[in-house]
Amino acid sequence: MLGASYALIVNVMIAALFAASFVFVALANPADRRALWFAASYMLGLSAPLSLFVIRFDVWPDFFGALNYVGFCAGLFLMAASLARFYGRGPRWSAIAILYCAALLSGAAIGEWPQDSLAFNLVYQTPYALATACCGWIILLASRRGALEVALAGLYGLIAAHFIAKPFFATAFGVGRTPSEYVASSYAIASQSATGVLLIAAGLLTLLIVAQEAIAEARRAAETDQLTGLLNRRGFDLACTPRLASARARRDPTTVVLLDLDHFKRVNDRFGHAVGDEVLQYFAALLRLTAPKGALAGRMGGEEFVVFLADAPLARGRRIAETIRQAAALNATPRLPQITVSIGVAEIAADETFSQAMSRADEALYRAKTLGRDRVCLASRAGVTESHS
Repeated sequence: MLGASYALIVNVMIAALFAASFVFVALANPADRRALWFAASYMLGLSAPLSLFVIRFDVWPDFFGALNYVGFCAGLFLMAASLARFYGRGPRWSAIAILYCAALLSGAAIGEWPQDSLAFNLVYQTPYALATACCGWIILLASRRGALEVALAGLYGLIAAHFIAKPFFATAFGVGRTPSEYVASSYAIASQSATGVLLIAAGLLTLLIVAQEAIAEARRAAETDQLTGLLNRRGFDLACTPRLASARARRDPTTVVLLDLDHFKRVNDRFGHAVGDEVLQYFAALLRLTAPKGALAGRMGGEEFVVFLADAPLARGRRIAETIRQAAALNATPRLPQITVSIGVAEIAADETFSQAMSRADEALYRAKTLGRDRVCLASRAGVTESHS
């Protein structure tokens, strides 16, 4: 009996630690509170070992026996909903509610059955197996599925199989005819320990995945311009480096396009910074629409933007730059002031750094400004060679 009580206490403490850990992750990442759903799942699941621990003192054994079943079912089904929410699928509350109600009804239906019978234990364990199988299935359906997700899905499959196997072990080793006798049985020690180890492993993997996602979100926020949603300078440099290296390995031409909104200070001075921000957001949206698929766009600061084009020689870079310039001049949103953009384009040579190519594109951009703005200038290794308006 002491062994089973020890296992129950350990399971209570571990469930509480997992709940606290998920709360901490949620509080550390205010922009995404999905981890709170996992915390709620563990708080509900905590009621199961806690109820079984109280039963050993013969305090309302029927009530706490029912609470053990109700709470553990609720925790497992909420875990399925938490995973669905985390992976952006949206929990189907109606389906979860139906399954949970069916679990409660089946639990009530076997209330008078002998607890040591195979039929009782099969009906009792089936909702647990179903809920954990749902958890694994939801993970497998996720659009982002790395090694950790595959491992977690497999682990939930193992947990589901473990719940299906438990009735046979319970019948073979004996569980007693009442909740109090179950807690006192040697089977309870093995059962609680095995379930605890498997759920701890699942909790650790889930916590690792959630923490990994929180770190990735923080990194994305640090590398994204908050106003326009484009990459900021740091994010652009980090994303561009591997793409440039990959293009060079394939000997594909690459081009950098540097863009600067003309007379942007006048927009701020005349219409105010709020309208200026809207203009920047509009131009960022225009870049997303006009830049080809696979292009990398970023805001370098102020009214200056940049686009990296892989598999694009200078001529293609010029055509894309002209498309962007013409789209900006169309003024598709009459409520905003008219804007034009000056552009410098440079093909990145095999023997130069990205920074050197950016300097040449900047020289071409400066030339476009001095020639009257609203134009595209091209840079070669010899200097600025052409301009188009």
